[in-house]
Amino acid sequence: MLPKRTQITIAAAWILFWLLMNLTAVQEYLRDHHTGVWKPIVWETSSALTGTLLLLAQRHYTRRYDHLLAQPLQWFARQLVWLPIYWVLFVPVAFGIRYGVYALAGDTYTHLPWPQTFLYEDVKMTVFFSIFATIMFGVLSYHAMQNEKLRVERVNASLREAQLLRLTQQMQPHFLFNALNTISSLMHSDVARADAMLIQLADVLRATLDVSEQHQVTLAMELRLLRGYAALMCERFSDRVHIDWHIDETLLDCQVPVMSMQPLLENIFKHTVERRRQATAISISASREQGAMVLRLEDDGGTLRVGEGAQSSAGIGVRNLRERLAALYGAGASFDLIQLAPAGVRAEMRLPCAS
Repeated sequence: MLPKRTQITIAAAWILFWLLMNLTAVQEYLRDHHTGVWKPIVWETSSALTGTLLLLAQRHYTRRYDHLLAQPLQWFARQLVWLPIYWVLFVPVAFGIRYGVYALAGDTYTHLPWPQTFLYEDVKMTVFFSIFATIMFGVLSYHAMQNEKLRVERVNASLREAQLLRLTQQMQPHFLFNALNTISSLMHSDVARADAMLIQLADVLRATLDVSEQHQVTLAMELRLLRGYAALMCERFSDRVHIDWHIDETLLDCQVPVMSMQPLLENIFKHTVERRRQATAISISASREQGAMVLRLEDDGGTLRVGEGAQSSAGIGVRNLRERLAALYGAGASFDLIQLAPAGVRAEMRLPCAS
C-alpha cells in the first residue's frame, strides 16, 4: 500500500494531466470550429473516466504481485495481461459515454468506422498503458526500496541496542566487583574506613540503578557516578592520590555513554596509583573544543606499554568503551591514549555535543 502522501501526489498529477489534455483539445477544436466547445471536453473527460476506471481495476487486481518488483520481467508480465482488457473495453465504455452525452444535448456523435476507431484508440491505449505501467513500477520500486532501507535501519538499531545493553551490563558487575575487592582489602585492617567505603559504594550503586537501562546519560549524571567512584578510591589511597576537577558547566547537559569515564579512572588507579609509592596527581576535565566535547583523564606517573596507543584495546574498560563509542557515534567520536612527557598518560575522549 502506497503512503497517503504519495497517493495524493499521484491523484493530483493525474488530474492535472487530464486538465492539460482538455485544454489542448479545446485549443485544437477552436482552430477549426467556432461553436460547441463542450464537445472536446466530453471527448477527453470520457477518456479520462474510462482510463481511470481501468487503471484502478488493474491496480486493485495486480497489487498482490508487488512482491515481484525485484523481478521486473515477471512483474511486467502480470501487468501485460491487462492490455487486451484495455483494447476490448476502452472504446465501448468511452464512446458509450460520448453517445449518451451527445444524445442528451440533442446532437449525434460521429466518428471513423469502427475498425479504424478500434485500431486508432487501441494504439493510443497501448502507449498509455506502457507509460502508466512504467511509472507505477518506478513509484512502487522506490517505496519498496525505502521500506527495505527502513527495515534494515530498524534491524541495525535493534542490534545496536542489544549490543549496547550487553556492553552496559558488562560494565556494571565489573565496576561492582572491583569496588568490593577494594573494600575487602581494608575489612581486616581498618574497619572504620571499610565501613565508610561501603556507605560510599551504596551511594554509587544508587546512582548506577538510576541509569541501569540507559546507554547514554548527561555529563552531570556521569560525573555523579565518577565522583562517587573517585571518593571511594581516594578513601583507600588517601595519602597517595590527589584529584583536580576542571569541568565546563555549560556541557553538563550533553550526552555521554553511561559509565564511560569510570573505567578510565579505574585504569589510572590500577596501573599507576597502586604501583607507585609516591603520590599521584590526577586531572579530570570536560571542555569544549572546535564544537566538540572533550573529556580528559590524565595522571603524572603512568606509562603506556607497547601496543596501548590510540589503537589499543587493552583492558575490559577501554575495549568496552571503544565498542560503545563505535556503536553510538560511528566516526563522530574518538578515543585516544596518549603518553605524556616526562611521565603520565592522558585518556582523551571527543564526543559530539550540540548544547
